[in-house]
Amino acid sequence: MNDVTPAPALTQREVLLHALYEASELEHNLMCTYLYAAASLKDGEREGLRAEEAAAVRRWRQVLMGVAIEEMGHLAAVWNITSALGGAPRIGRSNFPLDPGLLPASVVVKLAPFNADTLQHFVFLERPRGSTEQDGAGFAYERNYVRGGTGGARLTPMGVNYDTVGDFYEALGEGLRALVAHCGEANAFDGDRALQLSPEEVNLPGARQVVCLKTALAAFAAIVEQGEGAPRDSIGSHYQKFLGIRAELQALTERNPAFAPAFPAATNPVLRRPPRPEGRVWLENPDAVATVDLANACYGLMLRLLAYAYAVRGPSAEKSLAVDLAIGLMQAVMPLAERAARLPAGPSNPQCNAGVSFITLRDSAALPPGPAARRVFVERIKQLAEGAAPLAAGGDARTVAAARQLTSLAASAGKGFDLTPAAPAAAAAAAPQPAAAPATPAAAPASTVSGGVETVQGEWLELQFEARRCIHSRFCVTGAPQVFLANVKGPWIHPDAMPVERLVEVAHACPSGAIRYRRKDGAPEEPVPPVNLAGVREAGPYAFRGQLEIDGAPAGFRATLCRCGASANKPFCDGTHSKIGFSATGEPPSGKTDMLPTRDGVLAIDPQPNGPLRVRGNLEIMSGTGRVVARVTSAYLCRCGGSANKPFCDGTHSKIGFKSD
Repeated sequence: MNDVTPAPALTQREVLLHALYEASELEHNLMCTYLYAAASLKDGEREGLRAEEAAAVRRWRQVLMGVAIEEMGHLAAVWNITSALGGAPRIGRSNFPLDPGLLPASVVVKLAPFNADTLQHFVFLERPRGSTEQDGAGFAYERNYVRGGTGGARLTPMGVNYDTVGDFYEALGEGLRALVAHCGEANAFDGDRALQLSPEEVNLPGARQVVCLKTALAAFAAIVEQGEGAPRDSIGSHYQKFLGIRAELQALTERNPAFAPAFPAATNPVLRRPPRPEGRVWLENPDAVATVDLANACYGLMLRLLAYAYAVRGPSAEKSLAVDLAIGLMQAVMPLAERAARLPAGPSNPQCNAGVSFITLRDSAALPPGPAARRVFVERIKQLAEGAAPLAAGGDARTVAAARQLTSLAASAGKGFDLTPAAPAAAAAAAPQPAAAPATPAAAPASTVSGGVETVQGEWLELQFEARRCIHSRFCVTGAPQVFLANVKGPWIHPDAMPVERLVEVAHACPSGAIRYRRKDGAPEEPVPPVNLAGVREAGPYAFRGQLEIDGAPAGFRATLCRCGASANKPFCDGTHSKIGFSATGEPPSGKTDMLPTRDGVLAIDPQPNGPLRVRGNLEIMSGTGRVVARVTSAYLCRCGGSANKPFCDGTHSKIGFKSD
């Protein structure tokens, strides 16, 4: 271990900001290395693993992805502290591999595939203070170097060395205390709080607003205890998780010496032969180059969007959209990274496969907020979607998934960053309107089916039934048995079999929104609910009422959405919770229940890929007995069934490998 030069006190704001920029680079780089290793892991028996090995590798991938997500939370915490001190967060970083001295605590950072040495390197990085764990083979400095210099305070910010990352964060905490003692807490934390990321925009534990010394120090403590350099190792820490993987890897290798859990992805891949090729693998295989090129472009835009999110005040639709698009781009990067790890690097490096290089732009700083920046984002995501199409044409499932994701993001960007002028109201009013269907009674109701919706014409109204949303609550066949005939062949919906006003009340009682209607007699349509509600059903789904938009499309006023994680019809409930014995209380404890200034309006529900339901809009979450659980304007609701904080997401979906479009 290198000798450690004592660090001068971080008492100046500029020096503290410089150290926070270094902390953000540290968390950012660790996140990338964990993602790279996860992408190199094989995928079950079809890629040569035994059943026991495949199960273990799936767990390891989930652990690595979960740790990477937690590193993203650490990064958001550091960015928020930086913003609270009046700085602009450092979004960029140096390209891999890093030269000695760029990071504290003798941290060596390179992209490497999963193997015993890489895993030991991860253990070493996350080791607690006083640990005797050694670094993995191949991760030592190329040359002996100890960061530091002459002691004492300097006006020029300069990085100094620390024994562990925990020591580094401890010094940062002492620096914050000194700054507060010097200029007062209000003056120290005088950055615009609305520029920070918060739970309104992103579901990360680290994305909590920093408003004072206490909240800043709590963020540092969470980073250290969860991951790097804790005074002692704790259950559930990154260190403990990696030790668990190491023990499993050793046991499986003893049983099968030929066990190879990962593809031989390149160590430090680059897209072209660099001026200094030592320690790098340049890619020549055209398929690998095209895949890595697209992944890098997605990653670069992700960074620019995150920077933009810190330049736009929130809560706002624009800030939330920037974060959503950034996360969506990362979800496109991962299948491309997995694809790259399975492709040969090229003839100059026949011993290994390719890998995503996470190349950084020369400048990832935020674009000036406004319409020009929004246009850049819309244009760029469209270019990425177009660039993905030729790759997807090859039929590989991973590139097809990435292309589908980018196409969806391009549509979201085009809709969210609206760049087209609205049509004049007068022109819209003058547009021809479709003629009303004639209200002539018929002996048998006229029925059509389109897009999975059965539409039946009655004299006074049109009834619609969408089978995929039905949860068989039976309000229809019990409340209007003459209209909805159970267990019959042929026509089963007869809208004229009961008074129309009674029939519409039965439709309003349908919790899933499977039954809807359109009045043909000029009477009012179904009223917009005055309060947006989400009911938490005992051992069952969510029951939403409000002006709903699901996945960006209008979805009526009622919907029942899965929260057990097992529905075959996600995001809608299909009753599977009762078949699998799903257990979840309908009476969760109450949290923040302050009355909202507005209680209605559009309620946007966006199922996150392999993740929770993101809900935005005014919403009251109710227990099964009608008690208020929470009143929110933004929330992430668990739909994997595994959160320990139901109904809210706690990140368990990534740990258990929850899958959903």
